[in-house]
Amino acid sequence: MIKIIIPATLFILAATSAQAADPAKGKQLTEEHCIRCHDSQVYTRADRRVTSLPGLHTQVRRCEQMIGLKWFDDDIDNTATFLNLEYYKFDITP
Repeated sequence: MIKIIIPATLFILAATSAQAADPAKGKQLTEEHCIRCHDSQVYTRADRRVTSLPGLHTQVRRCEQMIGLKWFDDDIDNTATFLNLEYYKFDITP
């Protein structure tokens, strides 16, 4: 039962934060930081690593830590929201 509740809770939290996030700020952060390592093809390739909205948030956090940024949770949410709206198109309705 716990195994089912945890992923559902993560999805709801991601969806809630995505609705409150600012994709314009996320776009700015993406353009300032993410294109240092890769272009937009990483988001659109057929064999991409990210396959869910919670996974997208996790990947944005991982990249942020890898390049040594000190982002707030809002920055992660804003960036993940922008990337989802622009490339991934994961459903954000609970």
